[in-house]
Amino acid sequence: MNEVWKKPPISLDAYQAMVGKEIGVSSWHLVDQPRIDTYADVIEDHQFIHVDPERAKNETAFGTTIAHGFLTMSLLSIMSYQVMPVIAGTTMGVNYGFDKLRFISPVRSGKRVRGRFVLAEAKLRKPNELQSRTNVTVEIEGEDKPALVADWLGLIYFA
Repeated sequence: MNEVWKKPPISLDAYQAMVGKEIGVSSWHLVDQPRIDTYADVIEDHQFIHVDPERAKNETAFGTTIAHGFLTMSLLSIMSYQVMPVIAGTTMGVNYGFDKLRFISPVRSGKRVRGRFVLAEAKLRKPNELQSRTNVTVEIEGEDKPALVADWLGLIYFA
């Protein structure tokens, strides 16, 4: 079970009052070569810039392998579980997609990333369905530019 469901729930009104505010920052998550290799196996993308450290060192400006952008994006789930509150009465939440997603800087193997979450919108679409928009920035430890920025949409359902 995800840790998010162990948090004490907050009211819908309290959640909506968070619009425009930073909700929080996740812990750091290591993006090392075994994680990159496992992801490459799952999505069947073994481009050398991801899986061949020696070649990436010699043939790219990165100096090492880099994570797939979609690997970095996929870490948004665990980061959000650490940060985003649970609304009382929630039966499930689903990923509704992105209005914007940009990969700003590569994540080099061995770096750590974390997510910074700002709730931008939380509107009821139906009495039992809330659409949220969260602005997320994935920061790379020790670097000025983020790995990615996104406007992430979610649907939250109530009993």
